[in-house]
Amino acid sequence: MSFDLLLRDAHLPDGSAVDIGVQAGRIVALGHGLPGEAAEVVECGGRLVSPGFVETHIHLDKTCTIDRCACETQRFPHGAMQRVSDIKHTFTVEDVTSRAQRTLEKCIGHGAMVMRTHAEVDPKVGLRGFEGVKALVERYKWAIDIEICVMPQEGLLNNPGTDELMVAALRNGARVVGAAPTYDSDPAGQIRRVFELAREYDADIDMHVDSGSSAAHLDTRLVCDLTEEFGWGGRVACGHLTKLSVMPLPELDAMAKRMADAGVALTVLPSTDLYLGGRERDHRVERSVADANRLHRLGVTCSISSNNILNAFTPMGDGQLIRMANLYANVVQQAMPDALADTWGMFTAHSAKLMRRKDYGIAVGKPADLVLIDAPDPVAAIREVTPVLAGWKRGRRTFTRTPVMLHRPD
Repeated sequence: MSFDLLLRDAHLPDGSAVDIGVQAGRIVALGHGLPGEAAEVVECGGRLVSPGFVETHIHLDKTCTIDRCACETQRFPHGAMQRVSDIKHTFTVEDVTSRAQRTLEKCIGHGAMVMRTHAEVDPKVGLRGFEGVKALVERYKWAIDIEICVMPQEGLLNNPGTDELMVAALRNGARVVGAAPTYDSDPAGQIRRVFELAREYDADIDMHVDSGSSAAHLDTRLVCDLTEEFGWGGRVACGHLTKLSVMPLPELDAMAKRMADAGVALTVLPSTDLYLGGRERDHRVERSVADANRLHRLGVTCSISSNNILNAFTPMGDGQLIRMANLYANVVQQAMPDALADTWGMFTAHSAKLMRRKDYGIAVGKPADLVLIDAPDPVAAIREVTPVLAGWKRGRRTFTRTPVMLHRPD
């Protein structure tokens, strides 16, 4: 048999050792010692081959702006939203595209092949952020599938003109509708309006909700109620939910069951939530990161993502999801093999489920969206933050990283 691509001696995330044959962009054979020739043969040497990584929550529109924002002058309140808001008038479509491209290429080089990026709209920035990111969707489809979530970061019901901009974006390519009810004069009203927009435009929902250090009130409860009312189970994700990190375990488990029953997913954003969380304290600072492993075990679809990179919300970052998983695992103190295997799924299979990617995975007939990692298995990859050495989107190589080589003296 003739292949376009043949990966030999690969280890899959489930521990099995196989050769992978690819033809016309799809996996056509899995087995040991596959016979035949190939245009490209890769000797994996027992390294891990995984489906391409899935970045479910990132903000390409405001990435790489940390050096343009005013200096941080206080711990609490952090003022990140205001610092970004103050420079939105400087955003042009070309500026957004240039900054977003810089971060997008880093994400691609670290193995991301599916992405959901948020784009803010409001009277200050108009549609420039959305249009700047949208320009990259077609340009980079050879390496990554991008969908845009349009969101009202600075309020919807209290920010006249924002609703019309949300509608305009949904009519022009946005496939997901977002929310940030904390910053609205009527948080419940914003959540309800987002569900109405989702139904009108048949869009998925991805909200920023329940950041804070008290779980006395959770907007996620209303999200679950409306998910059931609108029949949107499996199409709703909630990002941050740092309040879950301070809930007593019986209450947390009850909330997890409510989310699982309603079909509401969780996305944890470790870097941002660590950086912004607990700022009202000067000692015994809370971690502010929800234990997604516990929620996963209780049936909630969970993902780990980068959120912001190089801006006032998150001044550090490079789009490396393995590094983000390592950070998360340290914070929530989940280090054993079973837990790390589940964590691996939070930027692969579980994230693909969140984004309703039914064609995701390594099986005959699936698209050959593959990455080669310099580790034997997911547990070692997360523990050691190992690099991704190569990627193939629909069977075509998209990037290469050379393994480290030690130059010993003679």
